[in-house]
Amino acid sequence: MRRAGAAVTEGSVTVQRDGALLRLTLERPERRNALSPPMTATLVEALTAAASDDTLRAIHLRGSGADFCAGADWVATNAGDRRPRTGDLVRRVPQAAHRVIELLHTIQLPVVCSVQGRAVGLGCNLVLAADFTVAAADAVFWEPFLERGFSPDSGSTWLLPRLVGLARARRMLLLGEKVDGARAEAWGLIHRAVPPAEVDSAAEELLAWLTNGPTVAIGLTKQALNFGQAATLPQAMNQELFNLELSCRTSDFKEGLAAFEQRRPPEFTGR
Repeated sequence: MRRAGAAVTEGSVTVQRDGALLRLTLERPERRNALSPPMTATLVEALTAAASDDTLRAIHLRGSGADFCAGADWVATNAGDRRPRTGDLVRRVPQAAHRVIELLHTIQLPVVCSVQGRAVGLGCNLVLAADFTVAAADAVFWEPFLERGFSPDSGSTWLLPRLVGLARARRMLLLGEKVDGARAEAWGLIHRAVPPAEVDSAAEELLAWLTNGPTVAIGLTKQALNFGQAATLPQAMNQELFNLELSCRTSDFKEGLAAFEQRRPPEFTGR
């Protein structure tokens, strides 16, 4: 989906259906895929539509060229002579960058990121919000907010400590420490680091498993994991109980039982 009338320098996001898989590709390699306002709006639009599309079973987010994403394009956002009125960020960001993070984190479809080169700022936070990230061992994850003179946003102060712990989050957010793909895997920031030439194949292997899995149960498990981060054990188990009630009513549950009884691999349909 390329937005009509958008300037070439603003980049675009390609939205492509590949069977039950939705592929979102950031298309602005000359700017390391920095997200312009039109690109962010396209991500919001595509993810919002995907959230209610029963034919989808997984989402793949990637960048074109040598880098994944250099973050939000603050230069383009603040270009021009007209000064925004007071409260501009408070009004605009929740419907843009913050909305993208929220959708990636809460959508009941598994989200896989493929990362090469740099994942910086908002680009790094896209990774944090995804369910799985396959990255090149020499990829760079960086949160340079303070180096730019402003405080972190787009969920980094909530997501990062939950993935890597508070001490490591301080190193990345307060000290601006850069983390390569290999160390990101060791820290638990990403799912897997591989040689650069193997990023695509490793991501496709993971996506193949997810798109052939029990989609409803996967989505409910993702929801329960997110819910449990701010819940007590009894609250988490109560949520699990409601999710179990739903997943046990799916065709995939019946198929899973039949496959177990017949000692064969299940053939899930996502229903």
